[in-house]
Amino acid sequence: MNTIPDPKTTAYAPAERATLHELKNQNQLMKHDNILTQVADSVSSLVVILNKERQIVYGNKTFLGMLGTTASENLIGKRPGEAINCMHASQSEGGCGTTQFCSVCGAVNAILEAQQGTQSAKECRIITNENDALDLKVTATPYYLNEEQYIFFAIADISNEKRRQTLERVFFHDILNSAGGISGLSSIMPMISDMDEMTETAEIINRAANFLVDEIKSQRMLTVAESGDLVLSFTQIESLTILKELGELYSQHEVIRDKILSVDKNSVSGQAITDSVLLRRVLGNMVKNALEASLAGGKVTLFCSLMEETLRFTVHSDVYMPQEIQLQLFKRSFSTKGIGRGIGTYSMKLFGEKYLKGKVGFESTEENGTTFFIEIPQEHPEYKENK
Repeated sequence: MNTIPDPKTTAYAPAERATLHELKNQNQLMKHDNILTQVADSVSSLVVILNKERQIVYGNKTFLGMLGTTASENLIGKRPGEAINCMHASQSEGGCGTTQFCSVCGAVNAILEAQQGTQSAKECRIITNENDALDLKVTATPYYLNEEQYIFFAIADISNEKRRQTLERVFFHDILNSAGGISGLSSIMPMISDMDEMTETAEIINRAANFLVDEIKSQRMLTVAESGDLVLSFTQIESLTILKELGELYSQHEVIRDKILSVDKNSVSGQAITDSVLLRRVLGNMVKNALEASLAGGKVTLFCSLMEETLRFTVHSDVYMPQEIQLQLFKRSFSTKGIGRGIGTYSMKLFGEKYLKGKVGFESTEENGTTFFIEIPQEHPEYKENK
């Protein structure tokens, strides 16, 4: 088979693509191979058939239905990530599979392994251009037709399973631990005779109860946001006040142990009309992650600067993130902390970009450590439209 000579460079899988003529012939061949297409159309899973360039030459009815169409013409020639609108598929001229992020993608790795002649099944986490999160299990199976290799690529949506694991972790681990701490401290209150000690214990119980309520609210907010039903409440915020409040809040948090949290003295005062609850939630997750990642004696610094019609908040720590972790941040189920964790950075992206209409990102180098940032417009577009 002749492929289009493709000068595009790739950071991972080959970028070359079949010609339009070849794609048309491959699609017709699939339609005439009744056994293969009948199998594809008889299952409830999402199924596409790929050529050796990882391009779709056939999509089953379930896959087309997921895309909201019955016509396959616009699908043929796309790669899987391009078809489902993966945010990384448009970041390189070579498309799906050719960025550095693709090196940790379960989908493209399953396809590449299947091209070596063996079936491969992997999990895949995808963030779309609309900031929707997909948790998928993919199975790639090699298939030969007219001496050409194709890949029978089946996709199962396991998002609900991943969400269940996260909720179980939150409610059966974090919240149970907090509730256990409150219960334990409450049980010794009657035995305390010293008033100062009693007051101190009562304050600890109150903080633990507040963190418990905040964790529950956070989960509820995330669930509502993912369903698209989150209603924004606009207020005017002042940047230095936000940073001061965050500093005070997390100076009392359990993750602060033996670490230093401060506000950069060069931070500037700026105002914005936005949803203050969501902004605090994004910045709070940044601060919490930075403190958790820092070693004893580590410093975490909060900063704010004013750019053209934009407020930029940053959270800096001295800790460097390995490249493999950097490539998977912001994906819903990815975490360095174990199964069922990893919604903190994902919620930053969801709240900060989809709802606050800002930009969320990070920079991490061995020399300078890690800085997370969020940039928000000084006047939220929806507020501007409705005022």
